Amino acid sequence: MIALSVSKNQIPIPNIEGTEAETTVSFFQGGHKESLYWGTYRPNVYLGIRARTPQSLVAGLMWTCVKDGRFSMRHVCQNADELKKYGWMRHNGRDYGHQELVDQDMTLMTSFFKSKEDGSGYGGDWTVRIDVRNENSKLSEDLQQTAHLFFYLADEDGNALSLSRDLLDIHDNSLLAFGSRKDIGSWHLHLTSMDDLEVHYSGFKTPHIHNLSDLVQQNLGAQVRKFGHLQLSDTSDDSSNILVFQISGSIPFRADIAFVSGTDLGGNSRLKDRLNSLTGTLLTTRLDEKEREFDDKFKNSFSLTDELDFESISIGKAAVANLMGGIGYFYGQSKISLPKTSDFKSGERYISYWPAELYTAVPSRPFFPRGFLWDEGFHQLLIWRWDIQICLDIVGHWLDLMNVEGWIPREQILGAEALSKVPEEFVLQHPTNGNPPTLFLVLRDLVFGMKKNKFTAAERDQISSFLERAFVRLEAWFQWFNTTQSGMATSSYFWHGRDNTTTRELNAKTLSSGFDDYPRASHPGDEERHLDLRCWMLLAADCMYSISKLLRKEKELGKEYGSTAKLLSDFAILNQMHFDDAYGAYFDFGNHTEKVRLSWQEVGGTNHYASRELVREVLERPRLRFVPHIGYVSLFPFMWRILPPDSLILEKQLDLISNRSILWTDYGLRSLSKTSSMYMKRNTEHDPPYWRGPIWMNMNYLILSSLHHYSKENGPYKDKAKTMYSDLRSNLIRNIVRNYQQTGYFWEQYDQKKGKGKGARVFTGWTSLVLLIMAEAYSEW
Repeated sequence: MIALSVSKNQIPIPNIEGTEAETTVSFFQGGHKESLYWGTYRPNVYLGIRARTPQSLVAGLMWTCVKDGRFSMRHVCQNADELKKYGWMRHNGRDYGHQELVDQDMTLMTSFFKSKEDGSGYGGDWTVRIDVRNENSKLSEDLQQTAHLFFYLADEDGNALSLSRDLLDIHDNSLLAFGSRKDIGSWHLHLTSMDDLEVHYSGFKTPHIHNLSDLVQQNLGAQVRKFGHLQLSDTSDDSSNILVFQISGSIPFRADIAFVSGTDLGGNSRLKDRLNSLTGTLLTTRLDEKEREFDDKFKNSFSLTDELDFESISIGKAAVANLMGGIGYFYGQSKISLPKTSDFKSGERYISYWPAELYTAVPSRPFFPRGFLWDEGFHQLLIWRWDIQICLDIVGHWLDLMNVEGWIPREQILGAEALSKVPEEFVLQHPTNGNPPTLFLVLRDLVFGMKKNKFTAAERDQISSFLERAFVRLEAWFQWFNTTQSGMATSSYFWHGRDNTTTRELNAKTLSSGFDDYPRASHPGDEERHLDLRCWMLLAADCMYSISKLLRKEKELGKEYGSTAKLLSDFAILNQMHFDDAYGAYFDFGNHTEKVRLSWQEVGGTNHYASRELVREVLERPRLRFVPHIGYVSLFPFMWRILPPDSLILEKQLDLISNRSILWTDYGLRSLSKTSSMYMKRNTEHDPPYWRGPIWMNMNYLILSSLHHYSKENGPYKDKAKTMYSDLRSNLIRNIVRNYQQTGYFWEQYDQKKGKGKGARVFTGWTSLVLLIMAEAYSEW
């Protein structure tokens, strides 16, 4: 039974085993929870530190840059800053990370280190080392630049932070600030440096921190107008809950900023020892040790072959480092759209989900610094190989966002910082719409890994206990999909949420599928059969059956999942419902016509002036038929390995993949065939093609994984699959490495004509799967 906890204006949440306090996340307590308390959990800023608690002490870094003759402030990751490069070069997800940021001629290297010592408060101590260098090493001393850094500490609870009485001379007194909190006890913040640095400060009292950079700029602007100096005012509001410290010096210089907790628990000598270990030469030694540990763990976790050069291996390290360094902690309430028939007060468009926390990786720090459900399953394919405990913790947080119906909001916009990065049109979450249940990808990996003894005894126990705890939620999730997304025909499914009234889009988007503008039936309706969703349901059913067998629940619970998986993997039924002999390809089915276009039409304007806009025209009556667009969706049966290794249909899929006029390029497989009528077509005047041609790493990884599988299966197409696998793998690695070398970034997608990175940059979500491709680490089942 699933117990309910219902509050006014909130969506109810199920509880594991019917116990209110016993959630999936509650499994992660004790030493594990404390070890992950502090971290770089604010991926939306260039450097941000917080604790995994709803109201935390929050730290971060800003700096100024001269751009077009004017000072600009750097704080929140954004493309408009035009940094040449930034990202984590090493990050273990727990207590160490090293990042490089190149802003015009200045390089900032930030290192994060955390330790738990005798006398430390809950979560331990942490420190940040900032190395500031000039890219132009030939500058003479007369031309030395001055860098202005701004390190801040803010208390989201609103607690007052106290300033040191003598903080303007760090050589006499390294203490900057101090305070106390219930979670960690008393704390100190110190700044140490061997260089000649100037320190100024400003304190603010405000309940909001997401606009902190504006407050700092206003303070600096007032000082410049009054005195002509770019320095903070050395003033503080009464009971300030935010303190900002300006650290200025001639480049190059180094500064260590140490946060010491539990300062009321130990004597002065012990505190001094702890501070010394977090700064100066002792910190250098500890950072060097952590770098070696990271490199050793990387080598052991991924076992890269000798064929890869040093540069490729370095980029592989950056892939896992950026994924782990991009893990964030969020707290807030999602906004859930109300149905049109709602009897809520007039004008209300949404109700609030319960206040929830989410520990998750993010796709992109500047563009998507928040949780996305379908991205997260791909992230975990890499993360479980790096740190199984972090992986399970993240999956647990996602499952705890499930409501009583078994639905999980697909995009998590929790808290003011996350909300500030999201266009209004995407804020509301729709409880009728799903998202690919990709978490089953990692759960299937874990179950298979246990069968193959890939884990230690302790890890096996932890995985089994987690699955036992999560099973009720996984059941609810599966049943939600199986009931709300089922189609009219037996064993068919379709993504809900497509707009069947649109007159502005060439093809109604299917955001819930994750493939956004990938062409589906021209006229959305209940008759649709979506091939990809059918395959996701096969994955979910098969995974649930495997978990029930692992937990020895197959007799009571697994039978239904086993029969569903058998039905959805039936080759004959699949072909009957989705295979088109004329094309030799698998397709969606729906009410469709190819004769649809966007045409300019005059519409009424203001001040008696007419304006033009693109309006959809349908030139032929649609009919129920296969939707003839070859692309990623067509390959789902191949990706899910439903095709027998000796099947002629397998040969046809290999032919489609390897055909340069259809999907093959020298940089990876394009998302939509060149022969498609929708290939590289805009969906609206302002909507460029997204999944209509460009190369995406998540799908290329799954396709490559299946090529690897079929290259080892006895059958007439084994050698062909092997050759295609080798060529595709080389193309993907070579192109991503080349783009990273040229731009300093991983990208959301890659151009199918020249291989150039496109879309969001610093996209180290599923693009980081390139590391698994390098390691030839694929899912097996």
